[in-house]
Amino acid sequence: MAKKKASTRKTKNTKIKKPGFKFSRQQKVVLGSFLMLLGIALIIAFISFLFNWQADQSTLQDFSNRELVAKNWMSKFGASISDFFIYNGFGLAAFILASLVTLTGIYLFFDFKLKNLFKFWFWGLLMMVWWAVFFGFFAEKNAMLGGRVGFEINDYLQDYIGLIGTSLLLSFVLIAYLVIRLKITPELIGSFINTKKKEIRDDFETSSTTSIPVNKTHEEEDWVSTVIPKKETTTIEDKSKPTPLTVNNDAPAPKKPVIDEDLKMEVETVEEEAVEDTLSGKLVKDFGEFDPTLELKNYKWPTIDFLKDYNAGGGGITVDQEELEENKNNIVSTLKNYKIDIAHIKATVGPTVTLYEIVPEAGIRISKIKNLEDDIALSLAALGIRIIAPIPGKGTIGIEVPNKNATIVSMRSVIASPKFQNAEMELPLALGKTISNETFVVDLAKMPHLLMAGATGQGKSVGLNAILTSLLYCKHPAEVKFVLVDPKKVELTLFNKIERHYLAKLPGSEDAIITDNSKVIATLNSLCIEMDDRYNLLKDAMVRNIKEYNVKFKARKLNPENGHQFLPYIVLVIDEFADLIMTAGKEVETPIARLAQLARAIGIHLIIATQRPSVNVITGIIKANFPARVAFRVTSKIDSRTILDSQGADQLIGRGDMLFTQGNDLVRLQCAFVDTPEVDKITEFIGSQKAYPDAHLLPEYEDAESGTGLDIDVSERDKLFREAAEIIVIAQQGSASLLQRKLK
Repeated sequence: MAKKKASTRKTKNTKIKKPGFKFSRQQKVVLGSFLMLLGIALIIAFISFLFNWQADQSTLQDFSNRELVAKNWMSKFGASISDFFIYNGFGLAAFILASLVTLTGIYLFFDFKLKNLFKFWFWGLLMMVWWAVFFGFFAEKNAMLGGRVGFEINDYLQDYIGLIGTSLLLSFVLIAYLVIRLKITPELIGSFINTKKKEIRDDFETSSTTSIPVNKTHEEEDWVSTVIPKKETTTIEDKSKPTPLTVNNDAPAPKKPVIDEDLKMEVETVEEEAVEDTLSGKLVKDFGEFDPTLELKNYKWPTIDFLKDYNAGGGGITVDQEELEENKNNIVSTLKNYKIDIAHIKATVGPTVTLYEIVPEAGIRISKIKNLEDDIALSLAALGIRIIAPIPGKGTIGIEVPNKNATIVSMRSVIASPKFQNAEMELPLALGKTISNETFVVDLAKMPHLLMAGATGQGKSVGLNAILTSLLYCKHPAEVKFVLVDPKKVELTLFNKIERHYLAKLPGSEDAIITDNSKVIATLNSLCIEMDDRYNLLKDAMVRNIKEYNVKFKARKLNPENGHQFLPYIVLVIDEFADLIMTAGKEVETPIARLAQLARAIGIHLIIATQRPSVNVITGIIKANFPARVAFRVTSKIDSRTILDSQGADQLIGRGDMLFTQGNDLVRLQCAFVDTPEVDKITEFIGSQKAYPDAHLLPEYEDAESGTGLDIDVSERDKLFREAAEIIVIAQQGSASLLQRKLK
């Protein structure tokens, strides 16, 4: 009975089936072809990603936008999946994953045994992780090699087992792979080396026996005796003993010392060792110069297509010959009425005004022509006649006459000009075009501050937008930061979108653009603290200005552990300065005066605009430190003298017509026009890209009087404090007499 039970138990066990899912042949062919082609597509996408990953960064952020075209050979799918597996994944080791997918498809398609496939996947995934960590270990700066996974694993390992421990762990995994997977042992390597040595030795012995003859034949001896007679054979004894060379037995040769031509002379030259900064030189050699743009290395500057070309159909300035001839005749006839003869006249047509250069006859006083300004304006029936007597650098007198049909100077034409594109300046500003239709570009870093003034609606806000747009088109977010003050709350709001790229603010501030006048004082004082801190850094670095400091920091000659860092330029823009002076007065004027006097060397530059250039707004301290000034049209000659120290701004025609001076001559310009939709597109494009975690933070400033009312201990309050507070809340007003009456 026991045997029968055992037999029955055995038969029951043999009937048990393991659970599993089996593919049919058709399913294997379909799935295998899909995986095989998918793996090939991954390989193609990965290869293309190595060449086009920078160009396809914008498509990753807006995958659903069909207007954006990816350069990857597999289009947006290839760019996205390659970025996921290579940049954010395993780096170059992702090719192993693509190969495994292809191999799986081949196994299923041709119905190979899947037992070996599991081994391929196990060891393939292991080596994929190993290669990612390996590249992350030896190429930390290049995220393309090891990917984010390799970098993070390597960083995690080094935090816990250190640099040496990580290298030992990688070596162990490699040895395990070679021994277990490839069956490579030390004995196998030793036998391979011995085999190679034996083959080399056998080859050498074979070649030596075949190339060296052992015995001479009789024919060879006869040939030697006929070619070289025995009487003239040379006898050479032991080389260690110098002996004469015998040519003929009958005539002995004179004894001469033997010169060994094979003896080599050693020549030694002594060179002075060059003194160099070994630490910084080694760091630059190993890692290259410090790149401040590395954190946003994929940042893309806005293209010129965001700017509108207002003269695309007209083709630029149109010259009306009849208008020029009529103006010339009116000028000549008006001057003749006052007995002023002209020897020569020349016209230069600009976008807004035309400059007529006249050369009067000998003996004519310049002041006489200057006094006829209103008469010439009357004869020409034109607004804003301006006489330059004489034109600096020329022996002529200039008469500026507005054109009947003004031409808009687009920001696009100014940005696209070679003068701006090739400008070797730290902070280039493309302000507009001159009377001769030349693009006018100046360097804010050399001004070093700019004062703008003009009546309402004459172009100040457009001028500020043109200045900010110029800097956005040429400077990386790591190189320049803006501190924007907008009391009107509507002019600079568009730049909120680039807060984490270009703007700077106080710690704890919600809005980067300052609209509250009470916060302006704290911001200005914070900039003064930043200025002092930067001067301390320059002092420690033993340099004179921010340019030399940044060059030294990029060369890795300044240690960040000592507080050194790359210093971006800071541009403070105040849209309405008069409003600040009215509300804050000296509290605003004092820090601005400090910044204007001292901040040039450390890269803090001020741009102040106001619509009321009166002496109580633009004080003597402000004017003394703002040699560069821009004047749009003002209402009176007094305002013109306040802003420019000369007349002329009251004779401008408005709509962007302006005068610029940098402490010497006045230059008449037509300000470049950039409209609100254009600025919106530019800031939207910049804001949609990868940004810094937060805006650039300025040093924290605490007012000396802040906090005194809230720091009083509760126990130190008056006994009747609560009753007094209730009385004030109930009465909705408070005074000393009220409390005295109620509380007696």
